[in-house]
Amino acid sequence: MSTPKYAQSKVISRGPLDPSEARWARLIKTTYCDPNGVERTWESAERKTRPANCEIDGVGIVTILNHSTGPELLLQKQYRPPIDKVVIEVPAGLIDAGETVEECAVRELKEETGYVGVAEQTSSVMYNDPGFCNTSLNMVHVRVDMSLPENQNPKPQLEDNEFIECFTVPLTSLFDEMKKLEDEGYAIDARVGTIAEGIELAKRLKL
Repeated sequence: MSTPKYAQSKVISRGPLDPSEARWARLIKTTYCDPNGVERTWESAERKTRPANCEIDGVGIVTILNHSTGPELLLQKQYRPPIDKVVIEVPAGLIDAGETVEECAVRELKEETGYVGVAEQTSSVMYNDPGFCNTSLNMVHVRVDMSLPENQNPKPQLEDNEFIECFTVPLTSLFDEMKKLEDEGYAIDARVGTIAEGIELAKRLKL
């Protein structure tokens, strides 16, 4: 069995990044005063791509496909160079200037998965890793009507640097499936892991 395209990438080298070469991110040194009046510094990163007057960098997309066997979460496998692993993720992407959060989610879903959907619910602003960077996003629930002709055989519209495989996992077994995928060598994106944890908590507490 041949190795899938998305899993054929590999790191060639690593090293410090000259700020003049940085296209997507920059390092920041913040000086602040703590509650005791002590002046301290903090090192962090921030994206250079956030549109002006926009609160977020991008979106994560929660799409649940209703199959005859039950609801399944739409996921992706995508190689991520910073950790040199294929990551299990929800569809996601950066917001364009002049675009609403919901428009961004619908566009990115179609581009990355081929599915045509309607945005139904948007989360509060979330911060990926606030101790390290200022990246923020909204999670958007996008409904996909599986009866529509355009959703019968969806075709992604990937850019030439995107190698993504889409798949679905039953919501009822999401937690266990993520454990299995981790054992197989995949990395689990925090958004997917958090959804799985939330479902497990709801089961345990009978919410």
